[in-house]
Amino acid sequence: MSLIEFGIVGRGWRADFYLRIAKALPKHFAVRAMLVRDEERGKEIEKEWGVKTYRDMESFASSGSLQFAVVCVPWEAAPVCTLELAERGVPVLTETPPAKDIPAMIDLYESLKKLKGRVQVAEQYLYQPMHAARIAFVRSGKLGDISQAQVSAAHGYHGISLIRKLLGIDFENAVIRGQRFTSNLVKGPGRNGPPESETIADSVQDIVTLSFGNKLALFDFTGDQYFSWVRKNRILVRGNRGELTDETFRYLRDFKTPIYGDLRRMDTGHNGNLEGYYHRGITANDEWVYENPFVPSRLSDDEIAIATSLSKMADYLQGGPECYGLEEAMQDHYLSIMMQAAIESGEELTTTTQPWASK
Repeated sequence: MSLIEFGIVGRGWRADFYLRIAKALPKHFAVRAMLVRDEERGKEIEKEWGVKTYRDMESFASSGSLQFAVVCVPWEAAPVCTLELAERGVPVLTETPPAKDIPAMIDLYESLKKLKGRVQVAEQYLYQPMHAARIAFVRSGKLGDISQAQVSAAHGYHGISLIRKLLGIDFENAVIRGQRFTSNLVKGPGRNGPPESETIADSVQDIVTLSFGNKLALFDFTGDQYFSWVRKNRILVRGNRGELTDETFRYLRDFKTPIYGDLRRMDTGHNGNLEGYYHRGITANDEWVYENPFVPSRLSDDEIAIATSLSKMADYLQGGPECYGLEEAMQDHYLSIMMQAAIESGEELTTTTQPWASK
């Protein structure tokens, strides 16, 4: 893998992931520039990370050998930054979602069509090792024709991206029904670390069904699942020859031969193993269904996924397949918006085909 050189627009908390990945994988990635409006904060970044910072888009875009720019800014600012880069011929890998609402997404899509901007989206969940293994196992055909996916693993558009990949859905319209349920839960860790005392907080759960013709999705998520020590993520995928439940699968080799097994995570460095501590990959019985492309670096699953997005973005710019297309990300966010509307209205809603779906 040749060195991938990119820049970062913004100083949101997600920007740290890209900086950490570049530091952990210096032979793979290099952050060559950052656009940080605040001069004092920019100097702090230069001192901490050794990355040159700029105060305006023109200086940043013309700063040197950037293969692409990663946009890490709030929803409202993302379309503006993306268009400013596209106007200057800089390819963009933008964080999700690419715009705040449906009108903003339509405007961005139409503007980028005119500019012929090369824009991909850093939707990382499908590249997290266990999710990637599940998707690969489902696509192997062992479960037969897939009819149902139940996903309780991520909020909004992230959860939708997993649903679409597991069901094999592109831009098909859906009939959506939803509800919200609130219960009490002992508050767990957050982005800033473990709790300092016991606190009872509201746990808000969204439960939504999406019917895509003969395929059914169940979205079930509470935000506590991201950090909670006592709320587990859950995945169920059903086909006519078997099903996958979390890390366990069962399917029919033929009508009289059931096969049972597990998606087994393979990490080195345990017990007497001296290879070093890193994630190697995931097996399904005697087959690899996922292999970490960044061994032996010590990255979290989310960092592996983000590094995979960076690598796939570079491949896309060299003529390879899309990393995660702008159209797909817009469809994820559109369905997420419609889910929220169904929950808030209490009505059954049906989606309609959007401009980006005509690609």
